[in-house]
Amino acid sequence: MQATVTAVSVSPTHTMSKPGVAAIRLLAGLGVEGDAHMGETVKHRSRVRRDPTTPNIRQVHLIHAELHDELRARGFDLAAGQMGENVTTRGLDLLALPEGARLRLGAEALIEVTGLRNPCTQLDGIQPGLMAAVLERDADGGLIRKAGVMAVVLAGGTVRPGDAITVELPPEPCRPLAPV
Repeated sequence: MQATVTAVSVSPTHTMSKPGVAAIRLLAGLGVEGDAHMGETVKHRSRVRRDPTTPNIRQVHLIHAELHDELRARGFDLAAGQMGENVTTRGLDLLALPEGARLRLGAEALIEVTGLRNPCTQLDGIQPGLMAAVLERDADGGLIRKAGVMAVVLAGGTVRPGDAITVELPPEPCRPLAPV
């Protein structure tokens, strides 16, 4: 199965849900044009309070549509963008990517994965129990965060539903994703 973009979403304000749009424009070093999280320095409100000069390594949020499928099967009613993602994918195991993996979205845009999204209690504002539903434990008791990945924009471009996604892995040794 070819990895593809299934939806794109953007919000100019700090809301959890982002409405779906026909296309988004990624800007190198900044993020999603018109999104509240766009910028060279951190824009997530809790992180701005800690240090507003921190580089923004959370410019683009991606979630795999397979997570939406899993959550729907567990009784959650979710649409693309509702969990705050800018790009919804299908056919790509985002959580298994290593740090530094590069994703070409469509013909122009290139992003680099920086880490796992650390889910927050705002998810429970969408539907009670949603935060717990995106967290699991592995066989050793380690926490598995399933709420997507974060990335920075290396090369800008327009991204639309239906665009192909290609993956370029970093050189070995690869580091697994950690929360960012």
